[in-house]
Amino acid sequence: MNFDDTETTDPAISPLPDVSDSDDGSVIAHRGKLLIALVVLVGALGYFAFMAFEGATVYYYTVGEMNDIGQTPEGKMVRVSGKLVPETFLRGDGSTLAEFSLTDGSESLIANHIGVLPDLFFNDHSEIILEGSYGSDGVFQSENVIVKCPSKYIALDEEQELG
Repeated sequence: MNFDDTETTDPAISPLPDVSDSDDGSVIAHRGKLLIALVVLVGALGYFAFMAFEGATVYYYTVGEMNDIGQTPEGKMVRVSGKLVPETFLRGDGSTLAEFSLTDGSESLIANHIGVLPDLFFNDHSEIILEGSYGSDGVFQSENVIVKCPSKYIALDEEQELG
């Protein structure tokens, strides 16, 4: 066998293909497709992350802001946050309609809620978030009640629990 740089005449041994003869357009096309797929993937992940965080945010108005804004448009739900004014809570015997006022310390808002209220609703230290609409009559019609637990648990006395 001859190991010099001379060409071999053996037909079974084929020379390596010349790299300079490859099609550069095909490599660029594959890179372009890969870049487009990567941009679409990053865009989709960004969109899903944005939607997840947007849904997780809880925005609400204070009682004062709600009074300033006034009536909400038909069908629009808003949230208002405040603390229960205990002496304003009224519920008739056998009724599910509760009437009460919320305060932010300076202003108050009259609200109605039909349904069961959570136990912590009556805790003086709980923040109450009502979801519903504010009517032209100046009464907030609550459809959902969220009670944020106080940072420090304080037991209710027997009179508050029966309220």
